[in-house]
Amino acid sequence: MDRYKFRRALEEIEKASGRGTELVSVYVPPHRQISDVTNYLRNEYSQSSNIKSASTRKHVQQAIESSLQRLKTYRQPPENGLVVFTGHKQIGADQTEMVAFVLEPPEPVGSFLYRCDSKFYTEPLHDMMKEKDIYGLLVIDRSEATLGLLRGKRIEVIKNLQSLVPSKHRMGGQSARRFERLIEIAAHEWYKKVGDLMTEAFQSRPEIRGILVGGPGYTKEYFVNQDYLHHELQKKILPTFLDTGYTDEYGLRELVEKARDLLSDLDLMREKTQVQRLMDEIRKESGGLAAYGEAQVRRSLEVGAVEVLLVSEGLRKTRLRVRCTNGDWEGEKTIVDEGDLGVCPTDGGPLTVLEKTDIVEELTTAAEQKGSRVELISRESEEGTLLLKAFGGIAAILRYRVE
Repeated sequence: MDRYKFRRALEEIEKASGRGTELVSVYVPPHRQISDVTNYLRNEYSQSSNIKSASTRKHVQQAIESSLQRLKTYRQPPENGLVVFTGHKQIGADQTEMVAFVLEPPEPVGSFLYRCDSKFYTEPLHDMMKEKDIYGLLVIDRSEATLGLLRGKRIEVIKNLQSLVPSKHRMGGQSARRFERLIEIAAHEWYKKVGDLMTEAFQSRPEIRGILVGGPGYTKEYFVNQDYLHHELQKKILPTFLDTGYTDEYGLRELVEKARDLLSDLDLMREKTQVQRLMDEIRKESGGLAAYGEAQVRRSLEVGAVEVLLVSEGLRKTRLRVRCTNGDWEGEKTIVDEGDLGVCPTDGGPLTVLEKTDIVEELTTAAEQKGSRVELISRESEEGTLLLKAFGGIAAILRYRVE
């Protein structure tokens, strides 16, 4: 949930755009004294008086002042440092609005940085959010091979190769033996080519935790057990060879699916398991122990029937507590666009927003209060796409059936 909130905050920060170089980004590493940072900003404030444009000068100085005010609340940087974004963003009709964001990043800030630009500088934060669990993938037989990466929840195809190794011949006698030798020579060159490609694709990625190898037949074992792989890559080959029916992109997906036990600690495997469990329940004649759609899941949460709440990280909705302007009705509603509040159900009058919460955070809090486990399902896996498109991004596995 912390990473989800951080990612959502980044989305809001990156929406902001200034008319000029009016948006200030400040990165404070954990070892940097706050007093050093404030002294630096005061010096930048003095330097900004040289900006020719009066409006730009005013906005930059206000942004620096805002950063200084927020840094005053810290005696020293948090464990991972601090990132402060302040400035005037455009809101249309030649109007601007002052915004300020203060983030404690998920990983330590490497070095101090001050930048003034038309967009907030967020690239270092995206680097922190990158998936750290990366596996190499290979499916191979004598006719085809495909290399890929399993990066967190995403399968990325690097290269698909077609071999020129003959599959069969009808020659007899000495011709048969000669053709068999030629086939073995062609196979040797094919394996060597795949090995070289793996070195090129994987050797420069020290973050790869292991390499999964699969394919139909005995080819995969032969390839790995001979001297076709670089010795550093050989150390990363996972010990289990997995049979797949294909050696193309679909074969990579089949390989990952069959490696479920090997990679059971990965988020992807957990997502597959949970969404598959949901689908198994839905297929049962009685509807099983499953609920999907916001209304049905909310009802199940209210009565404490939810064992596992599945929520898509791709949901972009807001839960509002609203009141009729004349005060004769109050309630809750979920919206996608805050400009579409609707009207009061009692008299058709306008509504006033009393409170608003990101729906993923709101549902997660409600589930935790009832002792339910929450699984945030990414948009990047097939299961995540299914949950978001087919079930509106909200589903649950139940402890008992709710009528």
